[in-house]
Amino acid sequence: MSIPTGHRLIACQDCDLLHRQRLLRDGERAKCTRCGAVLYRNKRNSLDRTLVFSLTGIILFLMANLFPFLTFQYEGRVQESVLFTGVKELLVQDMWMVAILVLMVSIIIPLLKIIGTLYVLLPLKVNRRPWRAAFMFRLVEALHPWAMVDVYMLGVIVAMVKLSDFATIVPGAALYSFAALLISMAAASAALNPHEVWEQLDVADRI
Repeated sequence: MSIPTGHRLIACQDCDLLHRQRLLRDGERAKCTRCGAVLYRNKRNSLDRTLVFSLTGIILFLMANLFPFLTFQYEGRVQESVLFTGVKELLVQDMWMVAILVLMVSIIIPLLKIIGTLYVLLPLKVNRRPWRAAFMFRLVEALHPWAMVDVYMLGVIVAMVKLSDFATIVPGAALYSFAALLISMAAASAALNPHEVWEQLDVADRI
């Protein structure tokens, strides 16, 4: 049997003080009475907006990996690179650990985060709880700090500035897609309300 919202307890992540969870109106947030930390907030259309940004992210991720990332033009020679080229060059130089790290934080983990979010949220739209939904949602939350699309993008910009002195660099469609992917993932994270997801998972269990 589920516990009514007004009787549920929630602990402050900063000072561990227990509070009774209350229903909030759109845009409201609950704060800890001891330290003032935000306990949870009610975001308008949280699941719908997160789904839209996540679906957009999948499309942008595919574009970022299928189209040319950068084109180098130097002394009449033209060379195209894709998103995976950086990882490939690190492997050629026997920098295995760095190559694996770049592969994980720039490609694999962002993809897992987007797919995991869609895996949990899409069934919830029809009041269905997917298999091992709790584990998957915890995994999505744990992967968040490691999806370093922004760090990779910053490295690309720095490299472009340094190489522009002796070569012509033409941004490809994948670069713009990757930049848009960064924005869509940040928007999805900002729109997501974890407490609402757990509420919806609880409702789906009772149906």
